[in-house]
Amino acid sequence: MRIAFHTPLNLYDDGRISGDRRMARQLVAALEGLGHSVTPGIGARDFMPTPEPGRLAAHQAAADRRAEALLAQWQADGAAPDLWFTYHNYYKAPDLLGPAITQRLGIPYVVAEASDAERRASGDWAAHTRLVREGLAAADLHFHFTERDRLGLERWRSDRTALMELPPFIAFAAEPPRRAGADASIPRLVTVAMMREGTKENSYRVLARVLSPLLDRPWTLTVIGDGRRRAEVEAAFAGFPEGRIAWRGAIPHDQVVAEMAAHDLFVWPGVREAYGLVYLEAQAVGLPIVAFDSGGVSATVRAGETALLVPEGDEAAFARSLAGLLDEAERRASMGAAARRFALEERSPAGAAAILARGLAVAVANRAARRARPAMEPTP
Repeated sequence: MRIAFHTPLNLYDDGRISGDRRMARQLVAALEGLGHSVTPGIGARDFMPTPEPGRLAAHQAAADRRAEALLAQWQADGAAPDLWFTYHNYYKAPDLLGPAITQRLGIPYVVAEASDAERRASGDWAAHTRLVREGLAAADLHFHFTERDRLGLERWRSDRTALMELPPFIAFAAEPPRRAGADASIPRLVTVAMMREGTKENSYRVLARVLSPLLDRPWTLTVIGDGRRRAEVEAAFAGFPEGRIAWRGAIPHDQVVAEMAAHDLFVWPGVREAYGLVYLEAQAVGLPIVAFDSGGVSATVRAGETALLVPEGDEAAFARSLAGLLDEAERRASMGAAARRFALEERSPAGAAAILARGLAVAVANRAARRARPAMEPTP
């Protein structure tokens, strides 16, 4: 099939590093691996950081013009898509193209990682949320990555709108290296995250607080990442003894995995993480994880086997779990071995492709049912 692939949150090919962009590229690669012809970057970025009505109206007008241009182009060249695939539809980046175009063309509409925010259904974001919900109802299939997103999408499930789990997966150009031999006397911790305000900065501050009472144990922490809040992040660790923290800054992404493999344990609180592909990267080289059970983190690990997850906000429990792994080299090694198997075997592109193939077939069938039996859709 010819597939139009739309990413309203972030431009598909802007080159910046983020888990969202990486997942988009992985999805396209998996679809192409199934033999489909995929056109990514089909629309503009519609991320709106603030809810001004004028900003939304401008995005809607631009989307209407883009839709008409695409439809005219496809009518002229006979290359209209057979299916529309939108990755990431939520209130700050609603899909302003997919619902209208798929209705005009009568083609299946598939959405991955959509979310519904009930608390945004009234107030300043109400108009944006209404647009999101129009897309949720119009979709023939929703791929959900996390249990949290599934719960938000359940109200949209019907005989014409299916929900299908697509667990976060990870692709590598070559098999990632194995973790180097552990040094039981000085465990080497590593974390990888951008340094920006909000949840990332909050996680760094939590990490500093949970490590502080563990200074009686020998360990080192390597921090990989940079950003506009670097000064504030470094200040949070200012009281730590010299030599405990190594600040690597931003390094090329193809070097991050190799750097992680030189360590023994990946530690990142993950406050309100969507899911975090970095957890899968760390497990792929054989690192056990310590994190909060927050957001979608649990979708990227096997709790108790490859990771220790503690209730979000319970910093004392986080410190206890981390202390246990610092003290038990054999447990770190066994969890790390399980982590590598989990990431490379259970969260592989091949497994994701099989789910995608099943899902597209369901979407095609659901769209055919919509065409054969027009009906009122659920009210957003």
